[in-house]
Amino acid sequence: MSRVGEAHRATGETDVRVRVDLDGAGASTVATGVGFFDHMLTLLARHSLIDLDVEARGDLETGSHHTVEDVGITLGQALSSALGDRSGIERYGWAFVPMDECLVRAALDLSGRPYTHVDVPLPVTTIGGFETELLTEFMRGLANHAGLTLHLTLLTPGNAHHAIEGSFKALARALAAAVAPNPRVAGVPSTKGTL
Repeated sequence: MSRVGEAHRATGETDVRVRVDLDGAGASTVATGVGFFDHMLTLLARHSLIDLDVEARGDLETGSHHTVEDVGITLGQALSSALGDRSGIERYGWAFVPMDECLVRAALDLSGRPYTHVDVPLPVTTIGGFETELLTEFMRGLANHAGLTLHLTLLTPGNAHHAIEGSFKALARALAAAVAPNPRVAGVPSTKGTL
């Protein structure tokens, strides 16, 4: 069964297309116009083993906010599409990722119930066109539209670049675990019978 999802979001501020293959090898083609964000999405694919294609055009003259948020939303929609009714998956995933001096924990549940808790204190600055406060906006857009509960915590702080990169890598590893098929799971992994 193919676990591929696609989504397209077009607004007065952005035009975003995303394609994911949950059973890929971590290949990616990413072009958002925001250099650091492209790097984060590329490593998200690599460390989750989810093939990812992202093409985004946005009003970058106003900053990267709209582009980053809308990519999060569209990626969430594509993930939800690829998961279908979420039968036969692990459902839960978590990871601790060290990134040099930083340590980040991500825990998520593909529950169908969106919730986001991001506790990653960062200085307000811009790294490669990416405004640091957009880490939370991206994660919220992703969780809301993928229908997942996400807790992301910076356990040991340090360089902002490392904290953000560790956050994306921890998300990737947690996603890899949660979307993994489990042959022992018959149907949807919930006593409710639906997610």
